[in-house]
Amino acid sequence: MTGELSPIDKAKFVAARRAVDFVEDGMRVGLGTGSTAAWMVRCLGELVRDEGLRIKGVPTSTRTAQLAREVGIDVVSLDEAKWLDLTIDGADEFDADLCLIKGGGGALLQEKIVATASDQMIVIADVAKEVGQLGGFPLPVEVIPFGWQTTKALIEETLVSVDVLGRDTSLRMNRDAPFVTDEGNYIVDLHLHRIGNPRQLALILNQIPGVVENGLFIDICDIVVIGHGDGRVEVRDINQGTVEEERIDLLENDNLFADM
Repeated sequence: MTGELSPIDKAKFVAARRAVDFVEDGMRVGLGTGSTAAWMVRCLGELVRDEGLRIKGVPTSTRTAQLAREVGIDVVSLDEAKWLDLTIDGADEFDADLCLIKGGGGALLQEKIVATASDQMIVIADVAKEVGQLGGFPLPVEVIPFGWQTTKALIEETLVSVDVLGRDTSLRMNRDAPFVTDEGNYIVDLHLHRIGNPRQLALILNQIPGVVENGLFIDICDIVVIGHGDGRVEVRDINQGTVEEERIDLLENDNLFADM
């Protein structure tokens, strides 16, 4: 089965496999959303089933909650957990300071709430997600449906005064209708190409009436686990200033792949 995976999927898998090593028995764990996070949830489910790992999982979307339950993870709400030991999630982009763009899957609001309610945030990503400067991936901004066109116009007006390369914006669609988040909101994607000052932009965007949250995660991520298509994994800890490299064996008889 592993031989059928693309190099990108292999990279996502090894990053997820390495990241679950940070999870200890009895922890309360934030479960991210997206393709890489889905690998992580499956890896945790395997540990729960085969090694008796006991954790409480707090999902960041309805689809993550469904997958977590399917693989046997005890799912609780953030209100029940109150505070988390760590959150493991993916990212659409990350830079050398571990600033992130997230929200490509539309779950940025719950993802940011859960991540900031954790002692530690670990990001798992394939090597292609690392960038010299954020902005190549469209920046998602979650807005309330009421007056969304006015909010979008205010965002466009604000972009004139900040250090970005592009200023095009678009309402995210789901076929012929606006994409709707788990919280019932819309998403406006900002096609900026380059963000000169992510911290400033994040603060400014959240001051606009109608904006609920933006996809810039600043000073939230502690560790990034970077997967490569050949099984190599790099673990960068921004707080400790350490970088570790290792290799994860991709076994053909891996239980995780057999389940799939």
